[in-house]
Amino acid sequence: MTDSPRLPGATHLECTQTGEHAESETLQTLSPAGKPYFACYDLDAIKTEFTPGNLLGRSADLWRYEEVLPVRDPACQIKLGEGWTPLLDVPNVALRMGVGRVWIKDEGQNPTGSFKARGLCLAVSRAKELGAKELALPSAGNAGSAAAAYGAAAGLPVHVVVPTDTPAPIIEEIRALGADLQLLDGLITDCGKVVRKGVEEHGWFDLSTLKEPYRVEGKKTMGYEIFEQLGGRLPDAILYPTGGGTGLIGMWKAFDEMQALGWISDERPKMFSVQASGCAPIVRAWEAGKDEAEPWTDSATYAAGLRVPQAVGDFLILDAVRQSGGAAVAVSDSEMHEWVHLLGADTGVFVCPEGGAVAAAVSRLLERGFLLPQDEVVLFNTGSGLKYVGMTPLS
Repeated sequence: MTDSPRLPGATHLECTQTGEHAESETLQTLSPAGKPYFACYDLDAIKTEFTPGNLLGRSADLWRYEEVLPVRDPACQIKLGEGWTPLLDVPNVALRMGVGRVWIKDEGQNPTGSFKARGLCLAVSRAKELGAKELALPSAGNAGSAAAAYGAAAGLPVHVVVPTDTPAPIIEEIRALGADLQLLDGLITDCGKVVRKGVEEHGWFDLSTLKEPYRVEGKKTMGYEIFEQLGGRLPDAILYPTGGGTGLIGMWKAFDEMQALGWISDERPKMFSVQASGCAPIVRAWEAGKDEAEPWTDSATYAAGLRVPQAVGDFLILDAVRQSGGAAVAVSDSEMHEWVHLLGADTGVFVCPEGGAVAAAVSRLLERGFLLPQDEVVLFNTGSGLKYVGMTPLS
């Protein structure tokens, strides 16, 4: 498709539970164990050339890390300006919270206004490269609009199924971007059943969270960016709003890769998973000391991205939280909503409810001793608050 040199890509895929290997150059979904695959790279072969110093002058997007991304053919890199979002130093917020330093990683400045652009950029690029003809996914909203955008840019039809109470701006965005949209009275798990039927009956390729290997590859670039944007170091703590948890999982994978590349040693930030009190399966499992999370019944929160009653990568989220010395915590809709306004007034950033959630979690984590007053903290705002205009907190 291009005369440009082909990139090394992944050497193979590896089951995150069993370690079983699979071919990386054919379309893959879950492993035989029913668990996600990770893409693996020959990091020893690239470590002398792929260094922080060699990144200087590269494009200000996630493709600056192309040596550790799976796309081999540069012509299949679908680009809409994703990644390299601002990391904002917000001293007024640090003072209000009572911690040493606070940064906001503002993922609302991605294409389609959310962090989902990262994952769907890689998933669609790789699906195109490997020959997929039609794409589909269930979504709480933002993943649907990102899939629609990258599908349109790639010239691939996209089928999106979302709950009827998805924020109206997101529904209009999905429609405007040309996807085949279906609204369903239910949760994202119910939408997943519709997608599975389409996969079986029509041959759609399923881009659901962690059910293909490459959305996590796009999300892991957040970890590389934080390291670069902090001048070659990592913070004490990262607070991440967790629905499917792909971003938290991806960053944890990135830190392992960075250690293998010689960029860091064995230091890791404390990883904090933040959920809504009306849908907190990860928090419940973490508190109970379990390795997997039971599905949450009667999920209810106005933060659409947190209304995920069961995560495919639950065991990976819990493992990263525990290994890092972090924790999982839930906050109410009213707390999220309050912090949306506090952050806006302090910083000029209109965060989404999920961004409000991570801010609300800080005081609770300080009280419980998981965060220390001197800690340097990165809060993830995963989307623009504009996408939630008209939505009302439920508690």
